[in-house]
Amino acid sequence: MTHAVRGALTRREIVALAGGLAVTGATGLPAWAQDAARKGGIFKVAAPANPSSLDPATGGSGADHTILWTMYDTLVEWDYDTLKPKPGLAKWSYPDPKTMVLDLEKDVKFHDGTALDAEAVKFNLDRNRQDPRSNIKADLTSIAAVEVTGPLQVTLRLKNPDTALPAILSDRSGMMASPANLKALGDDTNRKPVGAGPWKFVSWADNESVVVTRNDAYWRPGRPYLDGIDIAIIPEAATALRSVVAGERDLAFSLPARLKPVIDRAKQLQIVAAPTLYCVQLYFNYARAPLDNVKVRQAVNFALDRDAFVKATMGGLGEAATMTLPSSHWAYDKSVSTLYPHDPDKARKLLADAGFKDGIQLTIGSYNDQDSVQRSEVLQAQLGQAGIRLAFTRGTIPEISAQFFATEKKFDMLLSAWTGRPDPSMTYALGFDKGAYYNAGRECDPALSTLIQQSRESEDLAARAAVFAKIQRFVMENALSAPIAFQYELDALSPKAKGYKPDLLGKPKFEHISLG
Repeated sequence: MTHAVRGALTRREIVALAGGLAVTGATGLPAWAQDAARKGGIFKVAAPANPSSLDPATGGSGADHTILWTMYDTLVEWDYDTLKPKPGLAKWSYPDPKTMVLDLEKDVKFHDGTALDAEAVKFNLDRNRQDPRSNIKADLTSIAAVEVTGPLQVTLRLKNPDTALPAILSDRSGMMASPANLKALGDDTNRKPVGAGPWKFVSWADNESVVVTRNDAYWRPGRPYLDGIDIAIIPEAATALRSVVAGERDLAFSLPARLKPVIDRAKQLQIVAAPTLYCVQLYFNYARAPLDNVKVRQAVNFALDRDAFVKATMGGLGEAATMTLPSSHWAYDKSVSTLYPHDPDKARKLLADAGFKDGIQLTIGSYNDQDSVQRSEVLQAQLGQAGIRLAFTRGTIPEISAQFFATEKKFDMLLSAWTGRPDPSMTYALGFDKGAYYNAGRECDPALSTLIQQSRESEDLAARAAVFAKIQRFVMENALSAPIAFQYELDALSPKAKGYKPDLLGKPKFEHISLG
């Protein structure tokens, strides 16, 4: 896009962006098609959040992925546009519905020189599903046993059929870390990671930067292109964008729509804009009062004016969220989308029925960046009209998220986002199943757990979609969360950066980037 925007986004622009207009440069061709990749150079990124951990198993923030992918390769990868799984470190097969076989790439080494073989994969998968510190155990509950069946072959014995496993192994659960490093350092692997990805860890200065350097022994010939990546932690989006405009950084990602006019005026920059699964929502701790009362949770959902939220906080560049999947997703169920029209009077009645005729005050965690503050102010006004008063505690993403999801359980609600996962069963398992990290109360109705399991039994999308329709209705009728809006990806990219392509998760990968 080369035209400037001097006010709110026009409908034409919103439609264009929602349709997946991706990176464009001066030639009008996609940037990744304009130039052959060149080797060398340090790619400088402005990232919006400090990592919660550099150990894939122990982290708790969806914002970690962009940094983790620089250092860790995954057993399975996915297509950028569809998130359809494809081979990564391993190819997979199902000899029968309750057996999954992983055949590994040969001659892959971790950054410490140790072999990424079947024993290493077994160690990682067993750790991810059994270690007390693991936050991803819910991803792997279908695995009964992990067996080494050859030097480069691992066989997963399943408790029940699980067709979501390839997608699951493209996420944190499939990020392979060096067993030697994990055994030697224990908890210190949070800050001293050793993976097998295209770049190796150099340093992490809290709330300042993460630096990685080329892995010269990377198993993919000719890659990576970049000598290194310097990731500066810049939570304020406007500051991050200014660093790219000034030529200090090469990429600022996850920018709010309000900054698009600034990118347009800086005509030398490339714009990245595309739909994502990123869902701004209210997480509930429904294991304790007052949110253990379904009527209170339903009242919050009726009090939300989702369309107004999109206009006020996203410049119209978003989609009202009536469940945790967008309307374009194959598993979306339209019948669920009408459950919670904006109705403050209905919300007040539900509160009265729940014993709060004079309204209610709820504690809520939120973040301290400008856009989160704006979102919290909009929600405070909307819910206030229904007699729901919000008492906010603000801080950084890792701090506040940990206070809500980890052991403290500090607030009734958390205003945050679900950043999406390659398979929808992961979204519902991680967010709502018993013991899941992103289920603050850790409890789950057995009927919902059964449905989540059933969603993984068939490879037929129509059959799976029918199960997801039941899951979505269960989650929303019981108001287990309050989805608000889906955010579109908006990034600013230096003109010298080549090969960048957005993905449906809205979390940048740097594997194809070179500096021209």
